[in-house]
Amino acid sequence: MSHRLTVLPNGFRIVTEAMPGLASAAVGIWVEAGARHETAELNGVAHFLEHMAFKGTHRRSALDIAEAIEDVGGFINAYTSREMTAYYARVLEADVPLALDILSDILLHSTFEPREIEVERGVILQEIGQSLDTPDDVIFDWLQEAAYPAQPIGRSILGGSEQVGRFGRDDLRRFVAGHYGPGRMILAAAGAVDHDAIVAQARAAFGGLPALEVPGMVPARFASGERREVRDLEQAHFALAFEAPAFRDDDYYTAQVFATALGGGMSSRLFQSLREERGLCYTIFAQHGAYADTGLITLYAGTGEAELPELAALTIDELRRAADTLSEAEVARARAQMKAGLLMGLEGPSARAERLARVLSIWGRVPDVTEAVAQIEAVEVPAVRSFARGLCSAGRAALALYGPVGDAPDLVALSRRLAA
Repeated sequence: MSHRLTVLPNGFRIVTEAMPGLASAAVGIWVEAGARHETAELNGVAHFLEHMAFKGTHRRSALDIAEAIEDVGGFINAYTSREMTAYYARVLEADVPLALDILSDILLHSTFEPREIEVERGVILQEIGQSLDTPDDVIFDWLQEAAYPAQPIGRSILGGSEQVGRFGRDDLRRFVAGHYGPGRMILAAAGAVDHDAIVAQARAAFGGLPALEVPGMVPARFASGERREVRDLEQAHFALAFEAPAFRDDDYYTAQVFATALGGGMSSRLFQSLREERGLCYTIFAQHGAYADTGLITLYAGTGEAELPELAALTIDELRRAADTLSEAEVARARAQMKAGLLMGLEGPSARAERLARVLSIWGRVPDVTEAVAQIEAVEVPAVRSFARGLCSAGRAALALYGPVGDAPDLVALSRRLAA
């Protein structure tokens, strides 16, 4: 399978990958505008806008949009991240033109009716309330804020109730006008797709948009911060983060392998040591997440109040030991997990379209999957150990705690133990 890429004169990008033998396709438009592009006063507006895209256009009501896609057995959805907003659909081959017509309609012709804004405001406020009632969700927002305080990248994607309560039609329109330029949009499609037909339809819909000068993102600055919320909950939630490579950094895959070996599965060090051998928790993992100019290695565990101090200390100890004793077998297993996850995850058209948009946004091109596999295979034990030693010696981390966490060690104590 190979991709095709067309860039319209105004900068709008169209990338497709035909997957022979499939009867369906995934098509979507990824906009390089997310929570990180908001001001503090408009925190949450990108997510609000994503919701409003389905609330009606000049041609279709909200019900018309839902019925049009479901009449042909398809589905349509969207999501907002810190650096991107995506609108996507999955349909049968014959209905790709319909899906693209609906997507272009909601992106270009949403009316943002005041009544619909009020309805959706209530929905989003309920979503914010639900997230606050879900400790193992909200703790990652608090960890992000502790790692990047007073910065766009550190703010919640949903925004705060106060900000969301103020948004109006003009706020939505200004965000679209300031960030939804053609040079910040990628139309990606995979499966049973015809590149030339999609380009022709996209040119008709988006080709006339004027090029837009879009402001850059505020650079991320990692800080060692702590947020502790003592609540009467059944579980104590512990999340620790270290600054890690960004998408385009040379040691991006080294960080991925390290996080996988440390806490990426049932055979990982954290899982085996803290859950299987000591029974200190039910859930524990490590992961690496990247952005355009920064990244985070995140460690999370949910445990009991009595077990938290020991769990926190042993988590630091396992991190330090990994810097000296990670074995070839552990690194090889992590590489295998990553390769399998990558390749198996790309067997469907939705994942293929997502990858096309993301890698094109990050690197300005679409590298073959074999390139990523080769980079994973090239990660060796010395590089992973060296990366771990760098985390330990830097001694800089961010910490979030939620629940019965009054007796948990603070960030200063954990940082000292890490650097000891």
